Amino acid sequence: IAWQDRLKRRLLRHAAGSIAVSHAMAEDLETPSVVIPNPYRDHLFRLLPGVERSRDLLFVGRLVSDKGVDTLLDALALLAGRELLPRLTVVGDGPERSALAAQAVRLGLAERVDFAGTRTGEDLVRTLNEHRILVVPSRYNEPFGIVALEGIACGCMVVGSEGGGLKEAIGPCGFTFRNGDTADLAGRLEHVLRNGATAAQECLAGAAEHLARHRTDVVARAYLRTFEEAAACP
Repeated sequence: IAWQDRLKRRLLRHAAGSIAVSHAMAEDLETPSVVIPNPYRDHLFRLLPGVERSRDLLFVGRLVSDKGVDTLLDALALLAGRELLPRLTVVGDGPERSALAAQAVRLGLAERVDFAGTRTGEDLVRTLNEHRILVVPSRYNEPFGIVALEGIACGCMVVGSEGGGLKEAIGPCGFTFRNGDTADLAGRLEHVLRNGATAAQECLAGAAEHLARHRTDVVARAYLRTFEEAAACP
């Protein structure tokens, strides 16, 4: 870990308690922790009426090695051998973009992978609404994973790596695979692609309840309550 992270850990050792954004993060800290999950921008990320959900796979994030887009491309190559040819939209930019584009060409995926660049605001919301499956293939253990909540709020199933707090952000609204495991990711994607409507119905049945715990007002009240309790301690 970086020196900044080492410094944070040393400082936390002297704290009476901490607030962690996931149970996974709480377990990694050396102080007692209250778990308050991250919120998402519920005023922005939402279902849009009249938008056709006609696209297959979507990735949203920085194009850096930790985010695992290379694993996703390798998984698509495995699916091609199983006669599954989904299209992938990659939203985001970063230092790995040229290497990932070259990988797509090398794997014979160039015609099915669209590097769409950065999208924000309503443009990103519409893009999420146009896709069925959001893939979050992080190689490292994400502390949480707000992008999963944004995808769920826009009607996407989520397939993401299981390490860290990302699986808590996904909740019942998707499937997880072992971090960095191409074959496991390909298997999860094959399941949701071959069982599209059924998988979507099962995954998104609990979306409203799951998202309700991550509304900005709910999370703000949880922080306020925790601060008041701490201030009241002698």
